Amino acid sequence: MESSYSPVAWVFREVIQEEQAKKTEGQVCYFGNGKEIRSSSGLINDMKDLPKEGIFISMSDESTIRIDRIITLFGKPGAAFDEYDAYGNACMDCMGGYEKEDLENM
Repeated sequence: MESSYSPVAWVFREVIQEEQAKKTEGQVCYFGNGKEIRSSSGLINDMKDLPKEGIFISMSDESTIRIDRIITLFGKPGAAFDEYDAYGNACMDCMGGYEKEDLENM
């Protein structure tokens, strides 16, 4: 299931425009459906704002990526990098089924 579009800071749009202008070729890692990690390689062809859907980039490998779901863009952190980092560290926040008092008494 697709999540709703989250507004993206201008800095991420500027990075995309800069890489597009430089004709940089590279890899984009992003969240697909849900927490599925996907990647795309190539050049950024364009960036389009689709009303009620979000802002998307199209890649030379014919991928279309919503920019608020980008984890890394050519090795640079994207708008979803913090979400990815939190997702990766989620288990470090849990207590493995124990209560705080149980861990203190061990």
